[in-house]
Amino acid sequence: MNAVEPLAPIESVQDPEPTTRATRPDIAVVSGLERPLELAAPAAAGEAFGAPGIAPTWTSSDKDFVTTALNGSRLWATVGHGVINEVYWPSTGQPQIRDLTFYLVGEDRWIDLKRERRYRLWTPEPGLPALTVMHHGEDYQLTLEVLPDPLRDVLLVRYSLTGDFSLVVILAPHLGSSGRHNKAWIDDGVGYARGGPFHLCLAASVPLQHLSSGFVGASDGWQDLSHHGKLTYAFRSAADGTVAITGQAGNHHGVLALGFSGSAFGAHTLARTALAADFDALRAAFLQQWSAWGSTLNLPRPNETLGDAVELSAAVLKMHEDRSFPGAVVASLSVPWGNSTDSLGGYHLVWPRDATLTAFALLAATQYGDARNILAHLIATQRRDGRWPQNYFPNGEPYWTGTQLDEVGLPVLLAAKLAELGEPQLPGTAQMVRAAVEYIARSGPVSEQDRWEENPGVNPFTLAVAIAALIAAAPWLSAEEREYAVTLADDWNERLESWCYVEETPLARQHGVHGYYIRIAPPYQSGSCQVPLRNRHGKQIPLTELLSMDFSYLVRLGLRSALDPRIQDTIRVVEQVLRVDTPSGALYHRYNGDGYGERADGHAFDGEGIGRAWPLLVGERGHLALQSGEDPLSYLQTMWHTASAGGMLPEQVWDAAPIARLELLPGRPAGSAMPLVWAHAEFLKLMVARERGRPVEWLDSVSRHFGTHAIDRPGQAHVDKDTAAPLWHWRAEVPVLQLPSGKALAIEDRVPFTLHLGFDGWQRVKDRRAERRPAGLWSVSLGAEELAGSRELNFTRHFESGWENRDHRVMLGGGGPA
Repeated sequence: MNAVEPLAPIESVQDPEPTTRATRPDIAVVSGLERPLELAAPAAAGEAFGAPGIAPTWTSSDKDFVTTALNGSRLWATVGHGVINEVYWPSTGQPQIRDLTFYLVGEDRWIDLKRERRYRLWTPEPGLPALTVMHHGEDYQLTLEVLPDPLRDVLLVRYSLTGDFSLVVILAPHLGSSGRHNKAWIDDGVGYARGGPFHLCLAASVPLQHLSSGFVGASDGWQDLSHHGKLTYAFRSAADGTVAITGQAGNHHGVLALGFSGSAFGAHTLARTALAADFDALRAAFLQQWSAWGSTLNLPRPNETLGDAVELSAAVLKMHEDRSFPGAVVASLSVPWGNSTDSLGGYHLVWPRDATLTAFALLAATQYGDARNILAHLIATQRRDGRWPQNYFPNGEPYWTGTQLDEVGLPVLLAAKLAELGEPQLPGTAQMVRAAVEYIARSGPVSEQDRWEENPGVNPFTLAVAIAALIAAAPWLSAEEREYAVTLADDWNERLESWCYVEETPLARQHGVHGYYIRIAPPYQSGSCQVPLRNRHGKQIPLTELLSMDFSYLVRLGLRSALDPRIQDTIRVVEQVLRVDTPSGALYHRYNGDGYGERADGHAFDGEGIGRAWPLLVGERGHLALQSGEDPLSYLQTMWHTASAGGMLPEQVWDAAPIARLELLPGRPAGSAMPLVWAHAEFLKLMVARERGRPVEWLDSVSRHFGTHAIDRPGQAHVDKDTAAPLWHWRAEVPVLQLPSGKALAIEDRVPFTLHLGFDGWQRVKDRRAERRPAGLWSVSLGAEELAGSRELNFTRHFESGWENRDHRVMLGGGGPA
């Protein structure tokens, strides 16, 4: 299948400021350079000819904008390249079309507006997502008003065309989240499509002429225009394949309606009812709903551009909440590198981490009710053992089933934050917190996956969340559970550097520091000093050379001072190893050696690539600056400079030399997810933290326990609070190799066992049966007095299944963690 050569742009558009104002001060206007669409070469004629089984292709994940109505509607629309991209219905987890594209057909030429790249976008206000798209050329102007019907599951597009052209629309259904096995047909002047139990109807307020249904890449409308320069096909149906519906508007002014339902009759009725309603009245209702929601926002405005940006970011967070399942916030209404995949998941799934961080951002914006809805949804989707799936559809059905310990701890922190704000407790909160904390205590400090979903081990971000959760959960725990949770938190906090901090390495000497925090320490049983780099064909890197920004949450959550020399040294190394300078400003990679991003030649990630710079990490760096006593304004500006034409923050930006043919520009969005809700949440939280002088996630209970300050400044007096753990917990994943003098030791496991122990080379041998402890653990405790006077502890364990066939040794005495 040969690709059509991309058309050269008529108008060269410079990368604009992410948000600029038009001459009307109440309208935000942005413009952008967009990627050309590639379609198949023509095929032979015939009745709805083509290959029914053709592999479907999603649009690019690049998004100019996303929009949805509030209240009753269950439809979400995305806009990219000046056309409609995916439309989600009846849930944020279910994209139902690939795109709805627009073409102008004249006497002697036809224009593919997606390729022309000459358009402007605007909304009435940053927080009012009623989008207008204006395509313009020397002899034409097409204005599209995109409006999700606030009352129905219908997307409306009011259009107005000037010039000697006719408007042609091509709809590519992907019903059932896939282009496979769809059917399209024409009946009584409207187009229909069906995929599984889902149906849609394309209708208009004016006659749709030359209606045809065909197979993509063979008998669709684009092929018709490519062959004939006008619409000539009139196929009545195309069944069991990747299909498209084409029609030509019979007037220069009108309204298109795309209705969705569980039946063709229902989709037709909804579309026709929406067309019978007054568009301006529906738009007014749409705006009133969003105005009402935005009227309670309390956000800073350091300047006009950033003030508008933070309002838009708050709206983006709200737009990603499901209506069928309130409180379910998906990570992005996009499919990363969507033009090269047919994934059912994409990013339109709920990640508990992203959802909880979104809730914190909404709390920062004083939208307490929305944050409570997110917590309620998390309470409902928690699994019996206390954890959450790695990600899941908005209805709670797991998609990926891995476990990330930070995703278990963050809902606990959210519940604690709501309690500190004086919000009434939601039913089920106590049970959720206790189950989550039990899972953390039982499973930690090692996590099956880190926050980047790639490696097992002890990670500073994950561990910071787990420790803070153990402390913050105190009000919901019994006295015995609370005592155990606190001693475990203090143990992990005291030993954290023994796992995640390295000193006197070649990298440290190279950058003139004593040491730095690493990204992850593999589980002890692996016996490995190497960390596999995912998406890099098995390549490994020494754990002492692998850096990330993950240490930032040690400061964010109050476990370490921002001015701690270990933190400041790590910042210095990160600035040298992970930072990349772009025209948008300095950005950061997830970690050195990352393979999740486009290939070197710019082609889409396909299981292998090169990780690109992430704007959300600029926000994490900005929080570190804030907590070090600096003004983070420049970090906010950099984040916003990476935004798309419509103000959407991407997951990644291109950070290498420009590749013009793929329209990859340094500092501008790459092909990964956009918008990324996590990035918008981080941007909003940093904006509010700058004004209030403390991170949104900061908990008084945690800071009191560790004696830390939200912001540290040179010369500031500090309370040196002693949080040394009196008891250390030995576990096979994180064994104690050397126990400092004066500490007790608990030998723990998740199943019953008998401890066979001795001292100083198996002297004074004895057996002790493990006792049941909180969180479903079994433990043998050895007091400091019992251990005093001995040089080493020797032990092995006998389980119900037999001896473990391994001897362990703990050196006794000395002053530091091990």
